[in-house]
Amino acid sequence: MQCPLLYRFRVIDKLPEKPSEAATRGTLVHAVLERLFDAPAVERTAPRAKALVPGQWDRLLESRPELAGLFAEDADGERLARWLAEAERLVERWFSLEDPTRLEPAERELFVETELESGLRLRGVIDRVDVAPTGEVRIVDYKTGKAPRPEYADGARFQMSFYALVVWRLKRVVPRRLQLVYLGSGEVVTYDPVQADLERVERKLLALWEAIRLATETGDWRPRPTKLCGWCDHQAVCPEFGGTPPVYPLTVGVPGSA
Repeated sequence: MQCPLLYRFRVIDKLPEKPSEAATRGTLVHAVLERLFDAPAVERTAPRAKALVPGQWDRLLESRPELAGLFAEDADGERLARWLAEAERLVERWFSLEDPTRLEPAERELFVETELESGLRLRGVIDRVDVAPTGEVRIVDYKTGKAPRPEYADGARFQMSFYALVVWRLKRVVPRRLQLVYLGSGEVVTYDPVQADLERVERKLLALWEAIRLATETGDWRPRPTKLCGWCDHQAVCPEFGGTPPVYPLTVGVPGSA
């Protein structure tokens, strides 16, 4: 939980957030890479993938009309054209990192959910699952940004370990490899977990959930300033920017009184 107060704004207060060009481009690129595997292996080429971009953007607009607001003031369409061209560049870069003609994913955009013995329910969506003929599992996640510096890599690694934990608890198989494909910088980062790693992740999640439960009960959600604060949609109600959070919508109790 990078910022407890942001978690509160999103999950408890349900404050709206404006869509961003970067995040929406990421959604678009993910959709293109997913759809490309509908084609026979020999047809999974860079030109074909890039040609999918306009159509997938139209489909995205149909499902989320509010995204049209991103380019509402783009009268001549130049900004949209540049944005789509950047999406195409990211798609094309993928072909320098992986060869889709040699891949047959077992799953794409796979929703996974499991419940731990503690009762904590975990869920998420995995971009791609590859299964080798020998049964070994590889979990792949596409990132349209750049690979972080080593000192900032823990977040992405934890996300992948989370997916691995869910798969392990569901299938009783520890994924052989976790693979992050950074299209922004053209890098592939891999991590080969062992069962002890996933057990540590589970303990960390349980501790995190206990912290969330306590904060929910007491209403004590504190900001945790980072460099990402400059992009936060909720600066107007954040104490770090001189704002006041909305009235807490839940009943505040005494910790451990239940």
